[in-house]
Amino acid sequence: MARRKMSAEEVQAYRAERLTQLEGHIERRVEQLVTGEQWLSAVAFAGRFRSRSWLNSLAIAVQHADAHAEGRVPNPSPTYVAGYSEWQKLGRWPASGQTGYIVRSPVFERWASANPGSGEWRRLRFREKPRPGETVRRRMAGTRPGTVWDVSQTDGKPIPERPEPQLLRGEAPAGLWEGVTGQIRAAGFDVVDVPAAKLGTANGMTNFRSKDVLVRSDMDAAARARTALHELGHVLMHDPRTSDRDSRLGVVEVEAESLAAMVCASYGMDPDGYTIPYVAGWASSVEGMKPGEVIRQVGERVRAVACDVLDQLDAPVSGDGKPPAPAPDAPARSARPESAGPSDPGIGTGVEPEPAAEREAVRL
Repeated sequence: MARRKMSAEEVQAYRAERLTQLEGHIERRVEQLVTGEQWLSAVAFAGRFRSRSWLNSLAIAVQHADAHAEGRVPNPSPTYVAGYSEWQKLGRWPASGQTGYIVRSPVFERWASANPGSGEWRRLRFREKPRPGETVRRRMAGTRPGTVWDVSQTDGKPIPERPEPQLLRGEAPAGLWEGVTGQIRAAGFDVVDVPAAKLGTANGMTNFRSKDVLVRSDMDAAARARTALHELGHVLMHDPRTSDRDSRLGVVEVEAESLAAMVCASYGMDPDGYTIPYVAGWASSVEGMKPGEVIRQVGERVRAVACDVLDQLDAPVSGDGKPPAPAPDAPARSARPESAGPSDPGIGTGVEPEPAAEREAVRL
């Protein structure tokens, strides 16, 4: 039996309700981030699922924890998360009774111009085709609620498994040290190995005057890579000449340590060795902002920089939280059974459709 098409008013009310639910999930997760360990857990989760925005990663984490507590998913942490169209391409579909997790998805508009250099563009209506010779660009116009599912909430064809990195304690992924120090040098800094006595209790230090990054030479490979990532965070985010470092002293070290934790989590490295103070302390140190606002801002700032850093490194074997793409010679996708879960009712109601990767991976 075909579903009744929702009216524009019903779609708007449905989306408003879903966004309210999403905001509730995010607020609940933010309130759970009390200790430094809880913060690092959220940062590591975002590193493993970096194809999602910081806020979407918080929302997915808390909704999956609820689903696990209710017995709807077998594992306490999600494995691969994707939207309906992505799962369909892999020959899978939401299992009966699995409602998925609410996330923010972007809404795009298409603009066309016969002469892009003139700055004159016209917005294309839904499904309107550009005129011959026109250039078309897409711009994000807003957000709407979307739905994603963990692989354990779907049925269908088996998906290819990525090899899991197996690092010994103290070992760093091949090429990580070279890649990170290469980015430090590209920013105009020298990387200098120094004995522990020169740094006191610190493992590393960034000097913006001399343009030096000092790293203890007597640590194991994993600790040195972690330290280099921490100092790269300072280099990229905390130059006193171009940032508001002085007004954010309480969060500067948290941002640098969180960047290192997020990148290392992407490579499956052991989380030992990170130190983050209680969240209430540093989240309350930014003048004019509420702690919850600071948590949201710091998390997305760190994630954005971490994604830029990772883009210049060898791709982590563990992926980014999305299911592995099918092989080029994979057979056509399976037909979706009638009992499979529906896609978002907002789709197909006059909103410009977007590719799945853009719908579900916007940085909000």
